[in-house]
Amino acid sequence: MPPTSVPPRLLRRRPLFAATGTLTLVLAVLAVLAGLFEDGDTRRSTRAPDAGEPWDAGLPWPREGQAAVHVDGAGGPGSHGSQTPVPIASVTKVMTAYVILRDHPLREGESGPPITVDQQAADESVSGVESTVPLERGQRLSQRKLLELTLIPSGNNAARLLARWDAGSEEAFVTKMNRTADALGMGRTTYTGASGLEPSTRSTAADQLKLARKAMHDEVFRSVVAQRDTSVPGSSRALPNTNALLDAPGVVGIKTGSSTPAGGALMWAVQVPDRTGRQHLAVGVVLHQRADTSPQEGLSAVFDSSRALVEALRHRMSTTDPAQAADTVSPNR
Repeated sequence: MPPTSVPPRLLRRRPLFAATGTLTLVLAVLAVLAGLFEDGDTRRSTRAPDAGEPWDAGLPWPREGQAAVHVDGAGGPGSHGSQTPVPIASVTKVMTAYVILRDHPLREGESGPPITVDQQAADESVSGVESTVPLERGQRLSQRKLLELTLIPSGNNAARLLARWDAGSEEAFVTKMNRTADALGMGRTTYTGASGLEPSTRSTAADQLKLARKAMHDEVFRSVVAQRDTSVPGSSRALPNTNALLDAPGVVGIKTGSSTPAGGALMWAVQVPDRTGRQHLAVGVVLHQRADTSPQEGLSAVFDSSRALVEALRHRMSTTDPAQAADTVSPNR
């Protein structure tokens, strides 16, 4: 046999080596594809956490931006992403409403005092560069109605009118907003306006989660953010809630935000039953989705990210022992 010839036994083994290498390559490709399908825009694992794991382990956190979630009676909170202050757009209005209801408490069924629409609020009604509601100078609207117009169709002019009514000027009201944020431990939050129009109003998902949990203790706030629509007195035109997540089972609020700098932002609340049937209120905040694109693209992305979290939470709570979940502590990720 010439020295350069390959022994017959090695020739017979080459097809086996080739098949094995091909199989390895196929398996590797399939693993990569599986990872891509699993991740998509959000990580969509809904597995139950192992013993000792935090209750929020494996939640489909958004791949961009930041998020934070808390479930009453199930431990937490859990958060994901760099908690660096980012613009929050109209999610700002949750703090506006919180301060108004703290300074001027209402009970469910009460309308509160009448507030006169000033020239500024009327002029801002025809703005083509921001979200406003139709108001006329001299109109007298109740405190409850202006809260609805602020939180449901996200009227910037209604939010600023409430701020001037409460504190005399928007600047003075913003001082109240920041003092309230400090009192709530929102150390990475800065408010510069009552509406959220200014990109200089910045916060984190973890900070806004603290506000969400406090705001949902107020029965009037809860009632307003769960409404599907509202209207201006004297008009038959329905002004729909900007929160499309209200169509998902159990969702009871809270507030959208969108702008080019902020992308899509959403503070949400949902009732989720555990495996015993007991209802738990879950609140979450998702920020900075598709930032620096269009407000519409940002909103679409934040609804997708939030819907995935809500669905996973419903599954998680239905299969997890609440007592066991409450014993775990969720680390920030």
